[in-house]
Amino acid sequence: MRTEPAPDCRQCQRLAAFRDDNQALYPGWFNAPVPSFGDRDAKLLIVGLAPGLKGANCTGRPFTGDYAGDLLYGTLLKFGLAGGQYAAHPDDGLILKDTLITNAVRCVPPQNKPTGPEINQCRPYLVATIHAMPNLRAILALGKIAHDSTIRTLGGKLKDYKFAHNAAHKLGPYTLHDSYHCSRYNTNTGRLTTEMFEAVFEDIIASFR
Repeated sequence: MRTEPAPDCRQCQRLAAFRDDNQALYPGWFNAPVPSFGDRDAKLLIVGLAPGLKGANCTGRPFTGDYAGDLLYGTLLKFGLAGGQYAAHPDDGLILKDTLITNAVRCVPPQNKPTGPEINQCRPYLVATIHAMPNLRAILALGKIAHDSTIRTLGGKLKDYKFAHNAAHKLGPYTLHDSYHCSRYNTNTGRLTTEMFEAVFEDIIASFR
């Protein structure tokens, strides 16, 4: 099973049409399904929502080019899960350590809101990604959509695993950790602070010891 969609994937007509529109407007942007980034032998998988229009859809690397990446990669660097420097572009030399980053939906959706069928259509790639990680122990879901898709990927029922910031759920050999998404909106409104985000990683790191 493929872990990544084809670069010209058109399984979701609405998302493909949105990519076409952005290709016409911004021909220098990536404008394709954004592949996972990091180490497939990692113990940690981070699952986001979808590429940001002016972030990963532009740069071709998850969480790269927008505020969410500033917070996420800054935190990974602080906790030793990344090396080098993050400079918001894919050739900045940043590397991930024992971590892989992906998205529940691999193409940018209008208004950053994928539909239920689009999430379902893309889920086989998340399934394949998890199956391709032999050392995986922890999954971090950034936001409820990532949480719900991961629960379904692992065969769980949503009613049994409620999303809550810094909650942890045991599903078979994996522990699913939840965090509010590290978006500018969540940080600007105070829903997510840097300290709250770092506390999630403290728990994840502790679980590996």
